Amino acid sequence: MARVRLFASAREAAGTGTDVIDGDTVADVLDSAVDRYGDRFAEVLATCRVWVNGDELDRGAAIGPDDELAVLPPVSGGAV
Repeated sequence: MARVRLFASAREAAGTGTDVIDGDTVADVLDSAVDRYGDRFAEVLATCRVWVNGDELDRGAAIGPDDELAVLPPVSGGAV
């Protein structure tokens, strides 16, 4: 199980900012999150960066119970 933190549009699509999701790899956790939160979350996830413990890792990376997975959508904004 990994602690999952969701930000901005990912949080809105999931309806929560934090969760605990079972999985042995980053991919397992993300796939379970899509199953849990649905199609809108899957759409948002496709544009996101995923970090584990502050490092960007690929989907095949192992993840454990002491790890924190963060889903970070792209950010835009600023002054015109």
